[in-house]
Amino acid sequence: MTSHSSSPLPLTAHASGPLTGTVTVPGDKSISHRALIFGALAAGTTSITGLLEGEDVLCTAAAMRQLGATVVKNEDGSWQVTGNGISALAEPEQVLDMGNSGTAARLLMGLVAACPFTTFFAGDASLHKRPMGRVRLPLEEMGALITSRSGGRFPLAVTGRELMSIDYELPVASAQVKSAILLAALDTPGLTRVTEPKPTRDHTENMLRHFGATVTVTDLDTGGRVIEYEGQQELTAADITVPGDPSSAAFMVVAAAILPGSDVTITNVGLNPLRDGLFITLKEMGADIKILNKRDQAGEPVGDLHVRGSALQGITVPPERAPTMIDEFPVLFVTATFATGKTVMRGLEELRVKESDRIASMAAGLTACGATLEEFEDGLIIDGDGAPPEGGGRIETHLDHRIAMSFLVMGLGAKNPVTVDDGRVMETSFPGFANLLRRLGGDIREEDAS
Repeated sequence: MTSHSSSPLPLTAHASGPLTGTVTVPGDKSISHRALIFGALAAGTTSITGLLEGEDVLCTAAAMRQLGATVVKNEDGSWQVTGNGISALAEPEQVLDMGNSGTAARLLMGLVAACPFTTFFAGDASLHKRPMGRVRLPLEEMGALITSRSGGRFPLAVTGRELMSIDYELPVASAQVKSAILLAALDTPGLTRVTEPKPTRDHTENMLRHFGATVTVTDLDTGGRVIEYEGQQELTAADITVPGDPSSAAFMVVAAAILPGSDVTITNVGLNPLRDGLFITLKEMGADIKILNKRDQAGEPVGDLHVRGSALQGITVPPERAPTMIDEFPVLFVTATFATGKTVMRGLEELRVKESDRIASMAAGLTACGATLEEFEDGLIIDGDGAPPEGGGRIETHLDHRIAMSFLVMGLGAKNPVTVDDGRVMETSFPGFANLLRRLGGDIREEDAS
């Protein structure tokens, strides 16, 4: 059962020659969500260039309109968001539909927790299975009233209150939970402090600064971080250029790395040091990746990635690196099947509660494609022999865009074609994924679902 009314669109990736060319990947999903949210909270009009127009982000755009902001797409492809300040959000007349987006769901739960009205949230079948308890706990501690199904699952209602500032220690490193607390703190008097056990992506902190607020971040000797925010600061409209999403670039980088003779450049990729773990890991495995034209956009480091095909070696990925590449592990699992020797990837418990159980889903698909692996509660060990994997599997994506894209990348280099049951799920984060790979020389074909 898919979240869409139309029938599934199976896609098959066939063994391809070298990939060559220059491409730009869609805008960063995390930054796109936050650009819309902060644009709606700031006084004045914010212009956004390069916004990701995937389904997840469009859900956030629709939600911000329902909350009273003006959100318009211009003819030139840029977006304009006009807000009236943090305390001016309006009660939505209808349920906020979050689609498949856990990011939008968790961030907006935080945002409306301090608003003096009740907001109802729903999403697709996949989102309704995902736990929201980690967000719910701190928000309730601040004073919000949240009513949900068992296990804190969607659909749910958030009744905003005048909140109290909080000193909260995250039990598990999570950028979404941290961001939900910071969004709740925006209109909450006093100092809110969040301690994270490991640094997680800091787009919310960067965005707050970009819109004129003061955020204090302190590194701890333990390797964690403390983020402090004094509530009720005014945010001022500030234009944003959204860099290409490193999580989307990851698929192009891996496809080029595993296919001998490839020579691909991916331009304008976000290189936030809390998001670049995959590129570091691939280099450790022997991938030929160079960063060109490094620069800064809206507080975020950006550059162009030049990737050439190369022989890869298995490595042990440090578990503490996981938060900087948590969304990239599905495609790293695929990479490991092309490497020589064991690739050990542990410390990934969070993957069990993503759009699907990504460890189980990837293990099943990789096994169907002939990979040798061992599955653990917190990750996989994959043993490659340096030759392309057999392939030949028909993959159940479980409505998970990253699983679909990962196995299509695998099919480009495997001995036999790899088919995913529904390619349309990729639209949530990477519209036009298959076309972009075809432009580089990848052989991806649509199948008749009947």
